[in-house]
Amino acid sequence: MRSSNALGEFLRAHRAQVDPADVGLRGGGDRRVAGLRREEIAVLAGVSVDYYARLEQGRERNPSPQVLDAIGRTLRLNPDARGHLFRLAGLNPRLGPNSSRDLVHPTLLQLLDAFPTSAAYVLNPAFDVLATNSVAAALLAPFAGTTNMVRVLFQHPQARTVFLDWPTLTENAVHALRLNAGLFPDDLEIQALVADLRQASPEFRALWEDQTVRGLTRLFKVFHHPDAGRIELTYQTFDVRDAPGQQLLVGTPEPGSRNAEALAYLAAIHTPA
Repeated sequence: MRSSNALGEFLRAHRAQVDPADVGLRGGGDRRVAGLRREEIAVLAGVSVDYYARLEQGRERNPSPQVLDAIGRTLRLNPDARGHLFRLAGLNPRLGPNSSRDLVHPTLLQLLDAFPTSAAYVLNPAFDVLATNSVAAALLAPFAGTTNMVRVLFQHPQARTVFLDWPTLTENAVHALRLNAGLFPDDLEIQALVADLRQASPEFRALWEDQTVRGLTRLFKVFHHPDAGRIELTYQTFDVRDAPGQQLLVGTPEPGSRNAEALAYLAAIHTPA
C-alpha cells in the first residue's frame, strides 16, 4: 500500500545506495550506516540540513523543482528514478485511472500479428497480459491460467524452471512496477498486487523495498520451454501512446538461428487444428 511518507522512504533508500567515494567524499571511518549522511546530501544539493531532514521525515511536503533536481543529481538517480522522485513530491502531472487502459485497440491487435516470427504481447500498468500473438501465446503456454506476469514470476511453480535468468527478470519487473505505481498512484489493481506479493513473497518484498525505479527497455531473455527446449530472445518494449500505461513487448530471435527454429516449432505445435 502507498506510504504516508513515500517521498521520505525513497530519499532514505537512495541515500543509502550512494558510495561516498562516487561524490568525492571519504568512506569508511566512523560511518555506521551505508551511503551518505543527511548533512552530506544537504551540502551537496545546496540546501540546509534542517530542510533536508524535514523532507525525509515527511514534515516538508512542498519542495521546489530546483531542490528536487539538485537532490536527484546528488543521489545519482537515473531518468526513471528522477521522474518518480518528482511525482512523489506531486510536481509532475499524474496519470489517473483510465477506463480504456485494458482495452487493446483493433489496430494494435493487428500489429501483433505483424510479428509472425517474434513473440509479441501487450501489458497493462499492473502487467496483466491483455493480448498476444500466436507465438507469444505458445511461449507463455506453461503459465496458462495466470495472466499477470509479476504473479507468474513470483508465484507460478514453473517460473524458475522456464525463466533461466529469473533473478534478472524479477528485478526488472519489480523496478518497472514501482515506476508504474508512481505513474498511476490511484490504481487499485497495482496497489492490491503489491500488497499481496509483499505479504506472500520475501523475494518480491526485498526488491520492492530497495526503492529502485526503472522502466522496461531492451532485455535479453533465456527460456527453457518444456516443448522446445532453450530459446533466447531479445525483447524491446514500446509505450502505447494512445493508451497510457499499456506497453507492447516484442521478443525476437536471431534470424536463421536455432532459437528462431525453436520458436517457429513451438508456434506450429500450439496452433489450433
